[in-house]
Amino acid sequence: MRVVSLLPSATETLCHIGGEGLLVGRSHECDHPAGGLADLPVLTAQRTRGTTSLEIDQEVRDTLDTQNSLYRLDVELLESLEPDVILTQDLCDVCSIDLEAVRAAAAGFQKTPRIVNLDPKTVFDVFDDLLKVGEAVDMKSRSEDAMVALRARYWEAVDFVNPYASQEEVLFLEWADPPFVGGHWTPGLIEAAGGRHSLNSEGKPSRQVPAEDLIEVLPDRVVVCPCGFNLERAAAEIEVLEQTSWWSLLPAVQEGKVAIVDGSAMFNRPGPRLVDAFRWLVAWLQDRPEVLPDDFPVRH
Repeated sequence: MRVVSLLPSATETLCHIGGEGLLVGRSHECDHPAGGLADLPVLTAQRTRGTTSLEIDQEVRDTLDTQNSLYRLDVELLESLEPDVILTQDLCDVCSIDLEAVRAAAAGFQKTPRIVNLDPKTVFDVFDDLLKVGEAVDMKSRSEDAMVALRARYWEAVDFVNPYASQEEVLFLEWADPPFVGGHWTPGLIEAAGGRHSLNSEGKPSRQVPAEDLIEVLPDRVVVCPCGFNLERAAAEIEVLEQTSWWSLLPAVQEGKVAIVDGSAMFNRPGPRLVDAFRWLVAWLQDRPEVLPDDFPVRH
């Protein structure tokens, strides 16, 4: 079995069920688990070159407005790898190469690969994706075991959530300039951890929110977790936020209840590490440090 993953979360999912040795190619963003992926051929590259969050946002909008992909795909290299399975996604054109681009590329191959499309909207969809990937690569039994263990860690953390306590409003910033709030699985994770996320609902995409709405919800906590940024890069966005007219007006900021999280590693990718992200949320919102994963990438 020869597998190419064009999606970081799919790579993590495959490796989580023990299929790392099947990989023959990856995307430029596939960086976890560390170590075994570095020598694999890289099949994608990003087109954007912006450095600030505002520049990146504008480049993304301009590119998508012209109906172009934000990523380049090395079609010749992909065909030469003769994959049996290609793991890709149809969830977000901003996050990685899109499904239609992959289908169009593979349509001309002499050897037709199976294209597995992952499109999770909730953490439970992420659990199901373990089974989907496992079935595609003939690792059904191992994927079932991995899924059961991952769900157990999730539900173990749920047991620490007090259903009778008042729920704190959580502002989850998935982008700083302009401000976007988290979507898809993130609102559901916040609610399951005992918080409220009034500015978006589970299953809906992340969305840009006007400053007056950010102030109006009076957030008790703020999570700064820019999509695709590591912890150091995310921390630098605090300077961007401090220059806005609304940041200092938020109760959470005034009370020092702000957390900066490595979004690229945790919340932004719908892979197995979402359970670690959820356990951190429970630990933070419920003041239950015993639930906190080791070495979780966060700054308070």
